[in-house]
Amino acid sequence: MENPTYEQVCEKTTGHVEVVEVEFDPSKVKLDTVLDVFFVSHDPTTKDQQGADKGPQYRSVVYYQDDVQKKAADEAVKRNQAEWKNPIVTEIGPLKKFYPAEDYHQNYYNQNADKNPYCSRLIGPKLEKLVKKGVIKAEP
Repeated sequence: MENPTYEQVCEKTTGHVEVVEVEFDPSKVKLDTVLDVFFVSHDPTTKDQQGADKGPQYRSVVYYQDDVQKKAADEAVKRNQAEWKNPIVTEIGPLKKFYPAEDYHQNYYNQNADKNPYCSRLIGPKLEKLVKKGVIKAEP
């Protein structure tokens, strides 16, 4: 399905996944660091689920654009497996097409953290975990 709406994806029949497109400057942050943030900040061992959110649109995936990114993603799975008791089930596949979410989903946490307690309960501990593990630094 071309350009599905959020509601269509939530019907669990389109095959789409809720993802983010990450843009970064490789001269300032390495792809390995971006991937480590990904693997530490969510549970990559649960199929079709993230926290209380269940369905195929919540599966853990990394889409790559070239062989260098594919190799980095495969290595990140191996490197991060030691952090998890269960096997990592993250799908690694080529990026075919990215559809930006509706405007109200853009920068969702920053726009809704104070309005949506689910966001605060979910994201805050993840950020703390990333800081504690030294994957990211806390801002002063």
